[in-house]
Amino acid sequence: MASAHLGSPIQSFLDALRAKYADDREGEVATYIPELAKADPELFGICIATTDGYVYEAGDSRHEFTIQSISKPFVYGLALDDHGAELILKKVGVEPSGDAFNAISLHKVTGCPLNPMINAGAIATTGQIVAESSDARIGRILEMFERYSGRPMRIDRDVYESESRTGHRNRAIGHLLRNFDILVDDPTATVDAYFRQCAISVTCADLALLGATLANQGLNPVTGVRAIKEQHVENVLSVMASCGMYDFSGGWIYNVGMPAKSGVAGGVLAVLPGQLGIGVFSPRLDAQGNSARALKVCEELSKAWELHQFNPPYCAQTSRRLAYTAAQRNSSRTRHPSHRACLREHGTRIHVVEMQSNLAFSTTEPIVRDVLDRVGRPLAVILDFHHVTAINGVAVRMLVDLAESLARRGVMVFFTHTQRLDVVRAQVAAYLTDRGEVEALFRYHSTDGALEHCEDVLLDELHALVQLVDHDLHDYEITASLTEDEIALFATLLKHRSHASGEKITSSGEEATNLFLITKGVVGVLLGGPAAAGNRVASFSVGTMVGEMAFLDGAPRSADVVAEGEVETAAFEIADFHRLQQSHPVLHTKILRNIAVSLATKLRKVSQDVSVFSAERG
Repeated sequence: MASAHLGSPIQSFLDALRAKYADDREGEVATYIPELAKADPELFGICIATTDGYVYEAGDSRHEFTIQSISKPFVYGLALDDHGAELILKKVGVEPSGDAFNAISLHKVTGCPLNPMINAGAIATTGQIVAESSDARIGRILEMFERYSGRPMRIDRDVYESESRTGHRNRAIGHLLRNFDILVDDPTATVDAYFRQCAISVTCADLALLGATLANQGLNPVTGVRAIKEQHVENVLSVMASCGMYDFSGGWIYNVGMPAKSGVAGGVLAVLPGQLGIGVFSPRLDAQGNSARALKVCEELSKAWELHQFNPPYCAQTSRRLAYTAAQRNSSRTRHPSHRACLREHGTRIHVVEMQSNLAFSTTEPIVRDVLDRVGRPLAVILDFHHVTAINGVAVRMLVDLAESLARRGVMVFFTHTQRLDVVRAQVAAYLTDRGEVEALFRYHSTDGALEHCEDVLLDELHALVQLVDHDLHDYEITASLTEDEIALFATLLKHRSHASGEKITSSGEEATNLFLITKGVVGVLLGGPAAAGNRVASFSVGTMVGEMAFLDGAPRSADVVAEGEVETAAFEIADFHRLQQSHPVLHTKILRNIAVSLATKLRKVSQDVSVFSAERG
């Protein structure tokens, strides 16, 4: 069971929520069971578990308390597994009673309890668990809870004995159920098993994982063990939704919108099917017997993260389309070989996450976790929105909180490809008061531009930038393996030029008569329009060459090459190259080989990008 990372905005929200209600003193600790009256009223824990077994905890989330009535839906599920829904419905109904949890609510004709969430229904349900004795019955119930929680469970002996000494009303209910043949065994033994069932010791983390298991169609997301048959999960969640909060069930489903169950020891468990389980513990109870703090926490979680089950977003199977580092996939900048080697070694400090589909709380939380999982000593994180179809305010706040958390640790964060999602920039601007922070997040429209910038920063930080002075050609791609005399001869063939920012160095469709070495600055390669239109497909920096394809095959130029800032180039004419074949054939062969290696390197980068994509998607 994985736990939250430092800096997680989800964790920060839970911590803040606990702090907000820590001083709330509404309600009283339960006293009708004497042992429960000894609980510390200041205890307060919150826990969330996702359907992939990730846990967020705040406060007293590992403090043990007794499960009490929260056991009821789970034992009901075990009874369904034992007998099937048809038989159990003849013993226990599923209609809300509108009465207190300990009311004697029986059908006027059949004598059946109205639902399994009140004591009468729960005692009837416990009596349906297949077992030869009361001990065997509670043994099966404990084993069932172990499948849900993934750990051994125990009974709090003091609470059990306290309940047993004071449980006269429940014994009376047991005998009444025996009178109507709802129970066919000794009601005293069944009620005793019920007392022990309610005295099982749990924590907030247990409750959250119990809920996550139901949310995961009955499969424990940590252990992979099935806790309940899949076909009965919907039955359990249905009675939790309609009856789980006693006579506050209507208000709960209206305001919070998740199936839930409370217990008089102060626990509340809520389930968002397909997504997560929530456990909250605070012993002070309201007039309906529900934890006062827990109700407020769950309502605020539902509203803040838009968890209401009747207002669900469309959720893709995964919100992460692709994730990689600059060591796996570089920007489109063609760099000096030493730069490429440096990025292969240190590029793991630059992370790119491409998101997709509809981003809400449940689809954004794995993204936040993924980012925090990936970063060690990060330099930058780039979040790509290109394939995001919709995003709500909750997801925006979570991603901005993530960005701020990372920024406090010195990490650069960029939001890219948000042009189709105007709501993102608007919501970020509304959420952040510092305009500079907003501009920093949206500094780059494209992921490639942001990635190129981050690579530059990393190379500069590592003092890895190659300084080529006075047109020294020794470190250029095209001069690899050339002797000093060959470099000197080659240098005499070059024609040096200066280019102003924005100047076209080559134009698409023109005849190719040369290739260009970049001796200063950066050039961009554009297809079909200006760079501002998003048509920049590559860039080249000092030490590299551009135009070599047309140089070799004689075809017209396929793209515009434009100076990005002040640029200097050295042109190598095709005519001079051909003359070398006669005058200096060895030099001609070496240059031809180096041009081929340059093209192969570019092709290899394309293959590497495809392999990264395939590995992530496969």
